[in-house]
Amino acid sequence: MAGKIRKQDALHYHTHGQPGKIEVVPTKNLNTQRDLALAYSPGVAEPCKEIAAHPEEVYKYTSKGNLVAVISNGTAVLGLGNIGPEASKPVMEGKAVLFKKYAGIDSFDIEINETDPDAFIKIVKALEPTFGGINLEDIKAPECFKIERTLREQMHIPVMHDDQHGTAIISSAALLNALELVNKNIADIRIVINGAGAASVSCTKLYIALGAQPRNIIMCDSKGVIRQDREGLDDIKAAFATTLPVYTLQEAMQGADVFVGLSVADILTPEDLKAMNADPIVFALANPNPEIDYQLAVKTREDLILATGRSDHPNQVNNVLGFPYIFRGALDVRASEINEPMKLAAVRALAALAKEPVPDFVAKAYGVDKIQFGRLYLIPKPMDTRLISIISPAVAKAAIDSGVARHPITDWLVYEEELKKRIGIDRKFMSNVINRAKQNPKRVVFAEANHHKILKAAQVLRDEGIAQPILLGNRPEIEALCKKHQLDLSDCPIYYPREEEQSVERYAALFYEKRQRKGLTYTDCLKRLQDRNYFGAMMVETGDADALVSGLTKDYSETILPSLQIIGTAPDARRVAGMYIVMSKRGNFFFADCTVNVDPRPDELVDIIGLTARGVRFFNVEPRMAVLSYSNFGSNKGEIPQRTRQAVQLAREKYKDLIVEGDIQANIALSTDIQREVYPFSALAQEGANTFIFPNLAAGNIAYKLLMEIGGAEAIGPILLGMKKPVHILQLGSSIQEIVNMAAIAVVDAQLHEKNMHL
Repeated sequence: MAGKIRKQDALHYHTHGQPGKIEVVPTKNLNTQRDLALAYSPGVAEPCKEIAAHPEEVYKYTSKGNLVAVISNGTAVLGLGNIGPEASKPVMEGKAVLFKKYAGIDSFDIEINETDPDAFIKIVKALEPTFGGINLEDIKAPECFKIERTLREQMHIPVMHDDQHGTAIISSAALLNALELVNKNIADIRIVINGAGAASVSCTKLYIALGAQPRNIIMCDSKGVIRQDREGLDDIKAAFATTLPVYTLQEAMQGADVFVGLSVADILTPEDLKAMNADPIVFALANPNPEIDYQLAVKTREDLILATGRSDHPNQVNNVLGFPYIFRGALDVRASEINEPMKLAAVRALAALAKEPVPDFVAKAYGVDKIQFGRLYLIPKPMDTRLISIISPAVAKAAIDSGVARHPITDWLVYEEELKKRIGIDRKFMSNVINRAKQNPKRVVFAEANHHKILKAAQVLRDEGIAQPILLGNRPEIEALCKKHQLDLSDCPIYYPREEEQSVERYAALFYEKRQRKGLTYTDCLKRLQDRNYFGAMMVETGDADALVSGLTKDYSETILPSLQIIGTAPDARRVAGMYIVMSKRGNFFFADCTVNVDPRPDELVDIIGLTARGVRFFNVEPRMAVLSYSNFGSNKGEIPQRTRQAVQLAREKYKDLIVEGDIQANIALSTDIQREVYPFSALAQEGANTFIFPNLAAGNIAYKLLMEIGGAEAIGPILLGMKKPVHILQLGSSIQEIVNMAAIAVVDAQLHEKNMHL
């Protein structure tokens, strides 16, 4: 929820620092005279000649394939009307920002001082060599219909008037899901459309394409119902004129199933709502104030399904759910147009995504505990990062199938990973791990199954075939949570240690054998086995489970202790260590030890280096390790530089095939240019480091947390290295996706243990 926006806040936002919201950023180095010569004269002549000989090469040598123009003349700016091209520029800049933010598409805003449609068409058409796509925006009706139609016919790149089609696509997805909830068939429903502008016309056409019957649709404008016997109808309105004996909006609402308002505020009354059929669907999309006040509407009809254009109410019909991803898919296959099959593909992809389990990071972004498909959640939220990998491929496939794609995609898995990278999300590591886990799912015991996040993660793991969840906790409490969150985990085993008397006695006897000479009595062991972390660890130790995941609600050290006492370290490991995968736009990096060893000695650092190298190779990556310090190769004295230098020397003797360097500062370890110039002897001078060993826990913990918060990186972990059997400890408060990731890692770890291998 955005809350109230004050005038001064909005003005300050647009003026502080650099005026406006966008800038041009070079994508190539421009640091030397040679760089400049390559970027401009004389080097630029070479791609020019290639393009002149082969025009399609423009997509190879320039930004055309990822560049969209946002074009307006400011004649119909949402909520402001005909304010002219200059005044519309902040809106168009905003649209350009959304293209970049949500789909990684570069965009220029172009405001044209022209209201004559033929002249406007001529100007836009002349821009085709520059752009890969054209997004028309805020152009008044009826001119916008002619402008879009003509440009689509005459241009060979995607053209879409988002005011028309964006609202139509998003509202269509919401309509399909709303009808499913109330068990109504789109072919049977009666629809009232209030407003006859560009968005209304496009919405109506798309509803018809989805199966709505024209005879069941009544469209109204400011004069009332658009009827065939009205004089002076233009061709557009005439296409939707009715012969039904209704003349006013109030008459049209009698027995209606659906109302779609793209008109003015407060035109709908409580009496109008009461006149509708059971389970009425109302899309009151006028902005900033809807056709009926939200609170008044929900108070009037308890069976109402309501959507608005506002972010402070459920079911916001927001065009940002559509245009970035539609253009992304169209650009990526070099579609010659955005056609009806591509729009319908976007509709169905949006509708389907809303019915998938919602990641908790989405709920957190909107300040709620949970979001699930239903009357208050018909369509996905704009902050849902899954949108790009769901909608864009659907649009691209539709373009290919309908014959308008000039550059078809063949490897869809690679394409989906590329889409995630475009917005800074690279989950290639986890995609590989999850695919490996699915090949042979293992039994993963969750010690904190009394928490809804664990249960939601278990649902994903079960549904996706990643793991076989085992739940520890009070059965009635777990079943109540499942019911509350609409989860189906009925086939997952549930054990509550306090009620598992035989198992506890069996486990306690084994535990006593391990700890009887380390201060524990049998009674102590019985008592501790009532704790779910001890019980879960013993399940793994005895083979009743394959892996343990815990730590969501307890301190790390408190969670790991039972597993260390019961399972212990691997035969070839003298200690355990914690490793994170840190994913950023620059790449993926491995950080250790950020969680277990507080202030390791040189020999302990060597153990950590060995464990981490094995952990990195688990992800099919060859480690290039930097043992970090505040010094570079002896440039500063002190205990930490001395300790890290000694550790590197010992590690090289022990792991002769390992690329490891230090003492070295983090920035130098990453900069191959500096190393080649100043430290050419460095083992990291050619490719730089991808793995960082921190001199103590404080440095590692601080570094990865700062990087996540300030640098915008994502972290997977901590991955526990060196255990005899698979045990993995969650971060306190982990998200559902992080729990799923950790469980997938635990499954693959268990697969390795079957082969006498381990992390």
